Amino acid sequence: MDKQTVIFRDMGVIDYQSAWDQQEELLQRNVKIKTLLRNGVLQSSNEITAVEDTNTNYKPQTQNYFLLCEHPPVYTLGKSGKKEHVLMSEAELDRNNISFFNTNRGGDITFHGPQQIVGYPILDLEKFDTDIGKYLRKLEELVIITLAHFGITGERSFGETGVWLDPGTPGRERKICAIGVRCSRWITMHGFALNVNTDLSYFDHIIPCGIVGKQVTSMEKELGHAIDPASVKEEIRKNFEKVFDSLLV
Repeated sequence: MDKQTVIFRDMGVIDYQSAWDQQEELLQRNVKIKTLLRNGVLQSSNEITAVEDTNTNYKPQTQNYFLLCEHPPVYTLGKSGKKEHVLMSEAELDRNNISFFNTNRGGDITFHGPQQIVGYPILDLEKFDTDIGKYLRKLEELVIITLAHFGITGERSFGETGVWLDPGTPGRERKICAIGVRCSRWITMHGFALNVNTDLSYFDHIIPCGIVGKQVTSMEKELGHAIDPASVKEEIRKNFEKVFDSLLV
């Protein structure tokens, strides 16, 4: 089977709402194409030329995307999360210039901020594997092999999505990458957040992922020195192609 083509975009530093809006636009465009193909409806527009044109035999296809970015400080709460896991009042959030969003992803509360690499794959899983569990494990694998390149041993923690260090050692467990996704008609959005040189003090004001008594860490903290985010992004790009058997363009 040919490798799936995935359009790559490095969006740099972008506010959370703008990134969310872009993801939603790409997801909804793909859902629209799927709906038209399923119904066999002929439609012409600037975005979708035709579901089936008997003269050209052209059928539009869903498109895969992989977005990387960083966000200004923001706490985001997943559908299953609890607002009380945010330990700051709205006034305190305002004073500290931290945004807050209720989101439509899975998972609980997490933090996004500068020097944290956030990955948003918008993939049509019908072109990969229609199994959300396997998709989450692939996201974890992407991060685990990226960390290994820098000499950090990332692992899975049973029953807890994400990438951890020393998950089997009580009192030593620490999370380095949070993962939370949404899937509609097998189109994904949201994704992972890998702490590179992240200011971990922001996590002191939440109960990260709703898990009490476990730490959060970063690549910088584990290695004892800052890491060039560009080099981490390059490893993520390379490993994404490997894990998802795809070609980034």
